[in-house]
Amino acid sequence: MDRQFEDVAARHDRQKTLHVGILVFPGVEVLDFAGPFEVFSVASRVSKRDLGVAQPFTVSLIGARRDTIEARHGMGVLPHYGFDDAPAVDLLIVPGGLMGQPLDCALTHAWVKRASAQAALTASVCTGAFLLGKLGLLDGRPVTTHWEDIDELRATFPQLEVRENTPFIDTGRVVTSGGISAGIGMSLHLVERVLGAGMAAATARQMEYDWTPSAPN
Repeated sequence: MDRQFEDVAARHDRQKTLHVGILVFPGVEVLDFAGPFEVFSVASRVSKRDLGVAQPFTVSLIGARRDTIEARHGMGVLPHYGFDDAPAVDLLIVPGGLMGQPLDCALTHAWVKRASAQAALTASVCTGAFLLGKLGLLDGRPVTTHWEDIDELRATFPQLEVRENTPFIDTGRVVTSGGISAGIGMSLHLVERVLGAGMAAATARQMEYDWTPSAPN
Protein backbone atom coordinates (compact mmCIF):
# COMPACT_ATOMS: atom_id res chain seq x y z
CA MET A 1 0.00 0.00 0.00
CA ASP A 2 1.25 3.49 -0.83
CA ARG A 3 2.84 5.24 2.14
CA GLN A 4 0.55 8.26 1.87
CA PHE A 5 -2.53 6.09 1.93
CA GLU A 6 -1.15 4.20 4.89
CA ASP A 7 -1.46 7.56 6.65
CA VAL A 8 -5.21 7.61 5.89
CA ALA A 9 -5.68 4.10 7.27
CA ALA A 10 -3.62 5.01 10.32
CA ARG A 11 -5.82 8.04 10.96
CA HIS A 12 -8.85 5.76 10.80
CA ASP A 13 -7.34 3.37 13.32
CA ARG A 14 -6.48 6.17 15.73
CA GLN A 15 -9.47 8.46 15.36
CA LYS A 16 -12.16 5.92 14.43
CA THR A 17 -13.74 8.49 12.11
CA LEU A 18 -12.20 10.11 9.04
CA HIS A 19 -13.55 13.51 8.01
CA VAL A 20 -14.34 13.68 4.30
CA GLY A 21 -14.62 17.32 3.26
CA ILE A 22 -16.23 18.06 -0.11
CA LEU A 23 -15.84 21.53 -1.63
CA VAL A 24 -19.01 23.11 -3.03
CA PHE A 25 -19.26 26.35 -5.00
CA PRO A 26 -21.66 28.16 -7.34
CA GLY A 27 -22.11 26.01 -10.44
CA VAL A 28 -20.76 22.80 -8.88
CA GLU A 29 -21.89 19.69 -10.78
CA VAL A 30 -24.53 17.96 -8.67
CA LEU A 31 -23.39 14.34 -8.99
CA ASP A 32 -19.74 15.35 -8.67
CA PHE A 33 -20.31 16.19 -5.01
CA ALA A 34 -23.47 14.20 -4.26
CA GLY A 35 -22.03 10.91 -5.56
CA PRO A 36 -19.01 10.89 -3.21
CA PHE A 37 -21.20 12.23 -0.39
CA GLU A 38 -23.51 9.23 -0.81
CA VAL A 39 -20.70 6.69 -1.09
CA PHE A 40 -18.91 7.66 2.12
CA SER A 41 -22.17 8.16 4.02
CA VAL A 42 -23.52 4.77 2.96
CA ALA A 43 -20.17 3.13 3.73
CA SER A 44 -20.45 4.38 7.32
CA ARG A 45 -24.02 3.11 7.63
CA VAL A 46 -23.22 -0.31 6.14
CA SER A 47 -20.07 -0.64 8.26
CA LYS A 48 -22.01 -0.01 11.44
CA ARG A 49 -24.84 -2.34 10.40
CA ASP A 50 -22.73 -5.24 9.13
CA LEU A 51 -19.66 -5.02 11.33
CA GLY A 52 -20.91 -3.15 14.36
CA VAL A 53 -17.89 -0.84 14.19
CA ALA A 54 -17.71 2.85 14.89
CA GLN A 55 -18.57 5.25 12.10
CA PRO A 56 -15.55 5.22 9.75
CA PHE A 57 -16.44 8.43 7.90
CA THR A 58 -18.17 11.71 8.56
CA VAL A 59 -18.92 13.74 5.44
CA SER A 60 -19.26 17.51 5.15
CA LEU A 61 -19.99 19.96 2.37
CA ILE A 62 -17.74 23.00 2.69
CA GLY A 63 -18.30 26.30 0.92
CA ALA A 64 -16.93 29.80 1.21
CA ARG A 65 -19.71 30.61 3.68
CA ARG A 66 -22.57 28.76 5.31
CA ASP A 67 -24.99 30.29 2.82
CA THR A 68 -27.06 28.48 0.22
CA ILE A 69 -25.32 28.28 -3.14
CA GLU A 70 -26.81 27.41 -6.50
CA ALA A 71 -25.31 24.25 -7.95
CA ARG A 72 -25.49 23.47 -11.63
CA HIS A 73 -29.03 23.15 -13.00
CA GLY A 74 -30.39 25.35 -10.21
CA MET A 75 -30.18 23.03 -7.19
CA GLY A 76 -29.84 24.90 -3.90
CA VAL A 77 -27.12 23.53 -1.59
CA LEU A 78 -26.49 24.57 2.01
CA PRO A 79 -22.91 23.78 3.10
CA HIS A 80 -22.31 22.35 6.56
CA TYR A 81 -19.35 24.70 7.05
CA GLY A 82 -17.76 27.80 5.65
CA PHE A 83 -14.03 28.18 5.11
CA ASP A 84 -13.68 30.05 8.41
CA ASP A 85 -15.20 27.36 10.64
CA ALA A 86 -14.53 24.13 8.72
CA PRO A 87 -12.65 21.51 10.75
CA ALA A 88 -9.56 19.86 9.31
CA VAL A 89 -10.29 17.14 6.76
CA ASP A 90 -8.63 13.76 6.27
CA LEU A 91 -9.91 13.26 2.72
CA LEU A 92 -10.48 16.37 0.58
CA ILE A 93 -12.67 16.06 -2.52
CA VAL A 94 -12.78 18.83 -5.13
CA PRO A 95 -15.65 18.36 -7.58
CA GLY A 96 -16.06 19.97 -10.98
CA GLY A 97 -18.78 21.89 -12.74
CA LEU A 98 -18.75 25.49 -13.92
CA MET A 99 -15.26 26.38 -12.75
CA GLY A 100 -15.16 30.14 -13.29
CA GLN A 101 -15.93 31.05 -9.67
CA PRO A 102 -13.53 28.69 -7.87
CA LEU A 103 -10.72 29.29 -10.37
CA ASP A 104 -10.94 33.05 -9.79
CA CYS A 105 -11.57 33.02 -6.02
CA ALA A 106 -8.55 33.73 -3.82
CA LEU A 107 -10.42 32.56 -0.70
CA THR A 108 -11.13 29.21 -2.36
CA HIS A 109 -7.51 28.85 -3.41
CA ALA A 110 -6.26 29.55 0.11
CA TRP A 111 -8.67 27.11 1.74
CA VAL A 112 -8.05 24.29 -0.75
CA LYS A 113 -4.28 24.62 -0.37
CA ARG A 114 -4.60 24.65 3.41
CA ALA A 115 -7.04 21.73 3.51
CA SER A 116 -4.96 19.68 1.08
CA ALA A 117 -1.82 20.23 3.14
CA GLN A 118 -3.64 18.96 6.24
CA ALA A 119 -5.37 16.04 4.50
CA ALA A 120 -3.86 12.62 3.98
CA LEU A 121 -5.48 12.45 0.55
CA THR A 122 -6.84 14.95 -2.00
CA ALA A 123 -9.12 13.87 -4.85
CA SER A 124 -10.79 15.63 -7.75
CA VAL A 125 -13.84 14.73 -9.77
CA CYS A 126 -14.23 15.88 -13.37
CA THR A 127 -13.05 19.46 -13.96
CA GLY A 128 -12.07 19.81 -10.31
CA ALA A 129 -8.67 18.80 -11.70
CA PHE A 130 -8.35 22.30 -13.17
CA LEU A 131 -8.45 23.83 -9.69
CA LEU A 132 -5.91 21.36 -8.31
CA GLY A 133 -3.75 21.99 -11.36
CA LYS A 134 -3.89 25.75 -10.92
CA LEU A 135 -2.76 25.37 -7.32
CA GLY A 136 0.17 23.15 -8.30
CA LEU A 137 -1.23 20.12 -6.52
CA LEU A 138 -1.02 17.86 -9.58
CA ASP A 139 2.57 18.62 -10.57
CA GLY A 140 4.62 15.53 -11.31
CA ARG A 141 1.60 13.22 -11.37
CA PRO A 142 -0.44 11.55 -14.12
CA VAL A 143 -4.00 12.93 -14.06
CA THR A 144 -7.37 12.62 -15.74
CA THR A 145 -10.67 14.47 -16.04
CA HIS A 146 -13.97 14.31 -17.96
CA TRP A 147 -13.41 13.04 -21.50
CA GLU A 148 -14.76 16.30 -22.94
CA ASP A 149 -12.14 18.35 -21.07
CA ILE A 150 -9.02 16.25 -21.72
CA ASP A 151 -7.72 18.50 -24.50
CA GLU A 152 -8.30 21.67 -22.49
CA LEU A 153 -6.54 20.21 -19.45
CA ARG A 154 -3.54 19.34 -21.62
CA ALA A 155 -3.47 22.79 -23.20
CA THR A 156 -3.86 24.58 -19.86
CA PHE A 157 -1.24 22.50 -18.03
CA PRO A 158 1.23 21.25 -20.65
CA GLN A 159 3.59 20.09 -17.90
CA LEU A 160 1.09 17.46 -16.73
CA GLU A 161 0.75 13.92 -18.04
CA VAL A 162 -2.97 13.87 -18.87
CA ARG A 163 -4.40 10.41 -19.51
CA GLU A 164 -7.71 9.61 -21.16
CA ASN A 165 -9.98 6.56 -21.24
CA THR A 166 -9.54 5.84 -17.56
CA PRO A 167 -12.13 6.25 -14.77
CA PHE A 168 -9.59 7.43 -12.20
CA ILE A 169 -5.88 7.66 -11.47
CA ASP A 170 -4.62 6.95 -7.95
CA THR A 171 -1.11 8.28 -7.32
CA GLY A 172 -1.23 7.76 -3.57
CA ARG A 173 -1.81 11.13 -1.96
CA VAL A 174 -3.64 12.62 -4.97
CA VAL A 175 -6.42 10.94 -6.96
CA THR A 176 -8.15 12.35 -10.04
CA SER A 177 -11.23 10.92 -11.73
CA GLY A 178 -13.28 11.31 -14.85
CA GLY A 179 -16.54 13.18 -14.84
CA ILE A 180 -19.81 13.03 -12.94
CA SER A 181 -20.60 9.35 -12.21
CA ALA A 182 -16.89 8.46 -12.32
CA GLY A 183 -16.64 10.11 -8.91
CA ILE A 184 -18.81 7.34 -7.47
CA GLY A 185 -16.46 4.62 -8.67
CA MET A 186 -13.45 6.58 -7.44
CA SER A 187 -15.05 7.00 -4.02
CA LEU A 188 -15.79 3.29 -3.80
CA HIS A 189 -12.14 2.69 -4.62
CA LEU A 190 -11.17 4.93 -1.71
CA VAL A 191 -13.54 3.06 0.58
CA GLU A 192 -11.82 -0.12 -0.55
CA ARG A 193 -8.42 1.34 0.27
CA VAL A 194 -9.52 2.29 3.81
CA LEU A 195 -12.02 -0.45 4.75
CA GLY A 196 -11.27 -3.27 2.29
CA ALA A 197 -12.84 -4.70 -0.84
CA GLY A 198 -15.64 -6.45 1.03
CA MET A 199 -16.94 -3.26 2.59
CA ALA A 200 -16.62 -1.36 -0.70
CA ALA A 201 -18.62 -4.10 -2.44
CA ALA A 202 -21.25 -4.02 0.32
CA THR A 203 -21.51 -0.26 -0.05
CA ALA A 204 -21.97 -0.55 -3.82
CA ARG A 205 -24.62 -3.25 -3.33
CA GLN A 206 -26.50 -1.09 -0.83
CA MET A 207 -26.47 1.72 -3.40
CA GLU A 208 -27.50 -0.72 -6.16
CA TYR A 209 -24.48 0.51 -8.10
CA ASP A 210 -22.83 -1.85 -10.57
CA TRP A 211 -19.22 -1.85 -9.42
CA THR A 212 -16.28 -4.19 -9.32
CA PRO A 213 -12.82 -3.33 -7.99
CA SER A 214 -10.55 -2.04 -10.72
CA ALA A 215 -6.84 -1.39 -10.60
CA PRO A 216 -6.06 2.33 -10.88
CA ASN A 217 -4.00 3.47 -13.87
